[in-house]
Amino acid sequence: MTRTSVRNPVFACEACGAQAPRWLGRCQECGEWNTMREERPLQEAGGGAPAPGAPPVPLAAVDPGAAAYRPTGLAELDRVLGDGLVPGSVTLLGGEPGIGKSTLVLQALATMAESGARCLLVCAEESKEQVRLRAERLGALHPNLLVVADPALEHIATWVDETSPDVLAIDSIQAISSAEVSGPPGSVAQVRACAARLVALAKERTLATLIVGHVTKDGAIAGPRALEHVVDTVLAFEGDRHHALRMVRALKHRFGATHELGLFEMGHEGLVPVPDPSALFLADRRTGLSGTVVAPILEGARPVLVEVQALVTRSYAEAPQRSVQGLDAKRLTMLLAVLASRAGLSAGRCDVFASVTGGIRVRDPGIDLALAIALASAQWGVAIAHDVVAIGEIGLGGEVRQVPQTARRLEESGRLGYRLAVVPPSAPEVPGIALHRVSTLEETLAAVHPVAGTGSGQGRPDGALTLVS
Repeated sequence: MTRTSVRNPVFACEACGAQAPRWLGRCQECGEWNTMREERPLQEAGGGAPAPGAPPVPLAAVDPGAAAYRPTGLAELDRVLGDGLVPGSVTLLGGEPGIGKSTLVLQALATMAESGARCLLVCAEESKEQVRLRAERLGALHPNLLVVADPALEHIATWVDETSPDVLAIDSIQAISSAEVSGPPGSVAQVRACAARLVALAKERTLATLIVGHVTKDGAIAGPRALEHVVDTVLAFEGDRHHALRMVRALKHRFGATHELGLFEMGHEGLVPVPDPSALFLADRRTGLSGTVVAPILEGARPVLVEVQALVTRSYAEAPQRSVQGLDAKRLTMLLAVLASRAGLSAGRCDVFASVTGGIRVRDPGIDLALAIALASAQWGVAIAHDVVAIGEIGLGGEVRQVPQTARRLEESGRLGYRLAVVPPSAPEVPGIALHRVSTLEETLAAVHPVAGTGSGQGRPDGALTLVS
């Protein structure tokens, strides 16, 4: 008589994937309520242990050509991936619903199909007819691009065996389910099991695999964190639905760096790569207005020029407003406190609005100096000259500090025709652009104030143009 082993139940949180031996009303890891669900373990396969694979070989004897990059054909996506997809790798593309993930995947598959790759798209959320309509609009119809509408995990391996694709795309992992796992599609157990099986399939077939995943309201990819750990590359597809700009960042990449940024513009015919983002952000800029200044920021390893705008008006409410768009609200609060404490420029009874135009969200501390100049310009009603940029981080003591890659930022500013840069004292000289060095906020505001010595032409070789217009 055989003894049947009894497994204790395991409960997992649908929000973060944390496990517990019993049901809890509130997850002890993420604090969410009523998210604990019982997991049933995968059915155990018979037949004993699997046979061993290929024997160990010297690392120097491994052929690197077997893992050569396969370009996607989209220059901005290849920039982030480091020249393309690697055979046998699994790439997770995460983003908000409706941001354009399916469009990006479809365009990438179409361009790879045109180059001779055989591509299979498993659309678990849409019908084949819906995908056909989108592909026709994008011009993405090609005989090498195959599509199947099947959310069953067990069938995907069958379709891979029948079609022998070079690239497999799953749209999306939250809609795929396995009959061996309890729970609805998108649950922690289903996402974990389906992701693990797809990774194993990619390694077995040396198949470049793209998996689409949705993100939650706090920006994390839906499902357990283990989903990000089992894949080779995690891409974040970001953007504002009210703007056409879309950004691709690598949060994890086993085959290259994670500092690159890909930029696309969403149009009627799909996503168009943006090779010169600075020109896009500054295309409609108006000059001669107070409260606006240009800042060269660093997005990954890419210098980008953006316009920082500020508006300071008298407040008639007990609690003045502090509103930001594209910036960190806490950073604005800190800068207002430093301006008041270290430079004597207080906006305590004023409503303050600050934004970065173009739909981009800036996390670079190098924008501090430009924001401080914009706030002072707005409060005093003084317009900054149209060909001035500002680079620098501001400390709590009011000092202006150096930021990484200042030389590259200055070179990009000079390329676009800017002639003067307000920089920290340690900034390097760059041909084609003059430097106005400031070490404190007081020195910076002295160059902006209409009385405190403006018009001196400091920092310009000819002295003809000043910091203010």
